[in-house]
Amino acid sequence: MVSTNIKESIYTLTPEDLSAELKATKFPAFRSKQMLDWLYKKRVTEWDQMMNLPKKMRFWLNERFSLLDSKHITTNQAGDITEKLLVELSDTRYIETVLIRYPQKGVGQEDSRNTVCVSSQVGCAYGCKFCASGLDGWKRNLTQGEILSQLIHVCKLEETRTPDIANNENLPFDNIVFMGMGEPLANYDAVIGTIRTLNSEWGMNFGARRITISTCGLVPQMLRLADEPIQFRLAISLHGASNESRSQIMPINRKYPLEELIPAAEAFSQKHGRMLTLEFILIKGVNDSLTEAKRLSKIAKRLHAHVNLIPYNTVEGLDWERPNLARQQAFAEVLKSENISHTIRKEKGHSIDAACGQLRLRKEQERAQKQEEIQE
Repeated sequence: MVSTNIKESIYTLTPEDLSAELKATKFPAFRSKQMLDWLYKKRVTEWDQMMNLPKKMRFWLNERFSLLDSKHITTNQAGDITEKLLVELSDTRYIETVLIRYPQKGVGQEDSRNTVCVSSQVGCAYGCKFCASGLDGWKRNLTQGEILSQLIHVCKLEETRTPDIANNENLPFDNIVFMGMGEPLANYDAVIGTIRTLNSEWGMNFGARRITISTCGLVPQMLRLADEPIQFRLAISLHGASNESRSQIMPINRKYPLEELIPAAEAFSQKHGRMLTLEFILIKGVNDSLTEAKRLSKIAKRLHAHVNLIPYNTVEGLDWERPNLARQQAFAEVLKSENISHTIRKEKGHSIDAACGQLRLRKEQERAQKQEEIQE
């Protein structure tokens, strides 16, 4: 019989929530600060590690809340020191978290050494034609605790290699990007709740300007995002500079075409005063023409945006190809001639299935095959 006793994640609680919980159970309010320090400064993974809390209180915490809602089960590492963590959730589904140990040359990340790419959903419902995340469909949203737990796993991984950083308030990464599995704005409340915790002094005290949310273009949520006071960055998965080309790659464009997407992006940029990033995957014969480059230049100029050109990363089961280096350079030259800020992303992690969802999809397929063999 499956238990229906699902505990609330401790990571969903604000200091006010925690104080109210303590008051209701007759524990002293000052314990809340101690607990938050254990959670976000020392990043413990077991209740009994909170050594300055009474045993009775640790027992209550264990009965009332979940601590880590997932477990890190494997890490694949590429020669370019890009690492993909495969994480198993409490319902046995898988997600991916990527740690990129490389100086990022995109806007706002010039001094980066470690960037963590986190997932926000199990699978994805938006079916972008270059992405493995949605090949197995959308399963569910991640909880705030499951999103935060990915960062805890990265911290613990780094602590095993550099023990001196254990229990150190300084985090072992410089940037966080919501560019992993799923559409972050389709899980709006959990993602924004996570960012508030990351940014708060009582949480991880992580600078909002080093946090980037990526979206495929959910216009209503983008307009809502524009009203958020936290100064995070926004990256838009554009991938097509006309409705014709974008609709081939991004099905969401049929619902929110460029005529709606671009004004929403402008609204965010104007309210936040931050330079946008336009993500643009170059796909041979689909969106790599010089005419497309000129259209992209026009959009980037209107939005005062940086363009991140991404040569297509091969995904098993998809038919796209990447353009050759000469074609990539010719495309970039058009942007350069229009004085558009841009970069061509250097390939990282190809040997470890680093494109979104590939490792998780392979693991799910292996498990399904084993189950079929058992049934036979």
